[in-house]
Amino acid sequence: MVLACKEARAAGRAIERVCAGADGAGAGMVSAARALLASVTRVLLLADMVVVRQLLLAKDKVARSLDRLESVSNFAEFVRAFTEFGGGMVELARLTAERRADLRDERRRAQVAAARNVLERSTLMLLTSSKTCLRHPGSASARENRDTVFCQMRRAMDLIHYVVRDGLPGHEEQSHEAAQWEAGTALGALRGLSTQVRAARARGGADSARRRALAATLRALVERTHDFTDSAYTSHEHRQRILALAERIAYELERLVAVAVSLEEQNGNSSGAALESACTGATSAASELERALVVAARDQAKDLAPLAEEARKLASDLAHIASSCGERESERLHSIASQLHEQLDHIIEVCKLLRHIAMSETLQVSAKFAEINLRIYGPQVVTAARTLAAHPSSAAARENLDVFVDMWAWLLADAARLAKELLDLTDERPDKQQYSSLPRPGKHGTTTKPLKAVKLDSDEQAKIAKSGLEMKMMSSEMDAETEKWQGADENNDIVKRAKNMSSMAFAMYQFTKGEGRLNTTQDLFTQAEYFAEEANRLYKIVRQFSYQVPAGTIKKELLEHLDKVPTYVQQLQFTVKEPTVGRAATFSKVDNVIQETKHLMNVISKVVTTCFDCANKYKLDFTGLSAAGAGRGSARDEEAAGGACGDAKPGGSSSDTAM
Repeated sequence: MVLACKEARAAGRAIERVCAGADGAGAGMVSAARALLASVTRVLLLADMVVVRQLLLAKDKVARSLDRLESVSNFAEFVRAFTEFGGGMVELARLTAERRADLRDERRRAQVAAARNVLERSTLMLLTSSKTCLRHPGSASARENRDTVFCQMRRAMDLIHYVVRDGLPGHEEQSHEAAQWEAGTALGALRGLSTQVRAARARGGADSARRRALAATLRALVERTHDFTDSAYTSHEHRQRILALAERIAYELERLVAVAVSLEEQNGNSSGAALESACTGATSAASELERALVVAARDQAKDLAPLAEEARKLASDLAHIASSCGERESERLHSIASQLHEQLDHIIEVCKLLRHIAMSETLQVSAKFAEINLRIYGPQVVTAARTLAAHPSSAAARENLDVFVDMWAWLLADAARLAKELLDLTDERPDKQQYSSLPRPGKHGTTTKPLKAVKLDSDEQAKIAKSGLEMKMMSSEMDAETEKWQGADENNDIVKRAKNMSSMAFAMYQFTKGEGRLNTTQDLFTQAEYFAEEANRLYKIVRQFSYQVPAGTIKKELLEHLDKVPTYVQQLQFTVKEPTVGRAATFSKVDNVIQETKHLMNVISKVVTTCFDCANKYKLDFTGLSAAGAGRGSARDEEAAGGACGDAKPGGSSSDTAM
């Protein structure tokens, strides 16, 4: 790495000398520029290799500490091993967060986020299940709890390894896991099939290789629709319609292949009418099957919220009676456990179907991991209850059950949230899809001529929707961070400002779906300006808070994150005030505003997290912290947090008339 940096520096000096030389040094300039580009590329590649190596070393360190935790035989040894494990986990969490931010692939980012979520949530279960196992070494149920947590954490670290190495060949030990992580969806198979049919139409036929590809895609599609037709919770009507449409697609493709073979035998001299008819029939059947699958999944997804609530209550009842003794309580425990397993099977089936209709890779990964985590951790609630039933006076077993019930509640909330998002995304609301069309009269000032709203094309719609979904995920992460402060003083302005910003970011996410209070692009720009102002207030409050933090690594980290805030605030404000004329420019500005808001939200989330760490480590007092002169006027703060709609404009918005 050092040698590569020296080479890059030497190449830079060489190009400086060429630039400072006489005219006619064109060939020398080209050669020096190529050398500089090559050396800088090598530096970047080596830097990436260093980051990957650091992350894998951190992962291996955590894996070794897990092995040590699994083999401890007494509490003193366990405490030492868990302390070492905690330090390794902190470092791994930091490195994976940085790597996730660097990843360009949406699926890889979602997989890293899912793996980090599993590790974070499993840490407390690892602690309580290990304590219970040490307290009751002869309990098979306690050992099953502990072993399950170890297994799931190792799976999460294997996924991180797989993503970091980007699934390179030569890692046979991960082939089975990789097949699970990269499992396809019915919607993906349908769209792949439609793409292949369109290609056959464009080429005027399909050769033998493309015909084999069509057959392989059809087999994959039929296999994936089995998740719908084999589900005990799919209605008879939906099952029959899916089966009929699958048969129709098979027939249309068989007809297409026959036409393609005929064209190939006649050297393309036959009329193209038969090919056109076969292609039209296949694409039409594919579209109908896609709608049928979405309707079937939506029908079950609507039941997920009440299902999750009932399952949550069953787990609470299970925890309540597990500490009781007697034959009657044992029978009730068995009865509730059976009901819980039934509810779990139903929820897992719904998650499986939701993955098949997910339109983005992020949602596909979220659905897949919701299904995996429910399948693995769901039954462990009953196992933990049986441990407590066998040892009703054990504080360790009681604490362990409480932690597993909490995990169960988190998983159910994740599944319900996923169902709601997919229901929203698949809900056809054509009147709400014109949200970022050309500016509406009287709102933007971009033009005085009334303009008709025009729907975005599919690429623009997908781009904005994807950015909006990423912003919503950041908003959820911010909410999760502020939840950690629930025990803090109610006058904690850091939490208040962070929640305000999370609320505004969520309103901007709703705008990308054509929902919420932000009705026009001007509303979005106004909200973004409020967002920047709120970030500036939070910056001043945290700066004041930082004076209480003793010097050290954690304060340095806080200040590093904090110093980035003014830059991002300024970039967002410049973007908001940039004048626009025309549809393309307005779309570009909407996209840029959302992107800049995401960047600012990301750094604010890091600031809030580090503040929380500082407060916990040094037991700092928040009394007296306020927005000072930055946040005068509570009414305005409430207006900003609730969403700036209508003609409301922040200070300095007179420049918006130029947009």
